[in-house]
Amino acid sequence: MTGTFAGAEMVERQSGVALWRQIADRMRLAINNGDFDETGMMPPETVLAGRFGVNRHTVRSAMAALAEEGIVRPIQGIGTRIERRDRLRFPISRRTRFSQGLGHQARDLEGKLLDAATEAGPAIVMSALGLAPGAPCVRLEIVSSADKRPISRSTSYFPADRFAGMAEAYARTRSITASFRELGVADYVRRSTEISAIHAEGEDMRQLRLSPGAIVLVAVAVNTDLDGTPLQFSRTRFAADRVKLTVEPEA
Repeated sequence: MTGTFAGAEMVERQSGVALWRQIADRMRLAINNGDFDETGMMPPETVLAGRFGVNRHTVRSAMAALAEEGIVRPIQGIGTRIERRDRLRFPISRRTRFSQGLGHQARDLEGKLLDAATEAGPAIVMSALGLAPGAPCVRLEIVSSADKRPISRSTSYFPADRFAGMAEAYARTRSITASFRELGVADYVRRSTEISAIHAEGEDMRQLRLSPGAIVLVAVAVNTDLDGTPLQFSRTRFAADRVKLTVEPEA
């Protein structure tokens, strides 16, 4: 075993994060890095327990979490096989588009509207959209899937005075780009993107079908029209074991 899958010193017993979650994170990262590609199998529980300095029950809990995510599959009498699929590459550029970014990597792309409301957004949203405190925004909650596999969940805000019909447009088109077009915006660009990583929680775990301890990549973005007027603030959580974000240089 190589590189990122280092061993017992990587488990922090005083961190407040359950040991099995830490081990699941380390194994997930090792699998994504291809550390076990030669065999296609995970090491036995006894080997993993010794490497991390924990008991087999803790390792078994970590493996169960990975199996629930579909990353590994236990096979009676053989061991635990890695079921890792290649992660989708999602490019972030001046013209970031969900369908264009993933279209050549998946046969079926789908966006599902989970919730919509008109409300004042948090202070960070109002500032990014150039709106006065308390001004109404249209909020959309969307989960996006590729080949029936959920890959991201997003929360987006749009100025309500300009995009009052955004929820209805998205429900019809299942596309932000098509919805903008229906509402009079022919083109738009990405002004900024900030990327971080956190543990998945609550509704994100359920909608993305993740187990406790799974990592999501968070992209906070602002889109504008071609005149620079803010149109959209979004916070998108990507399942890290399914998607890798790549930042492309401006053309």
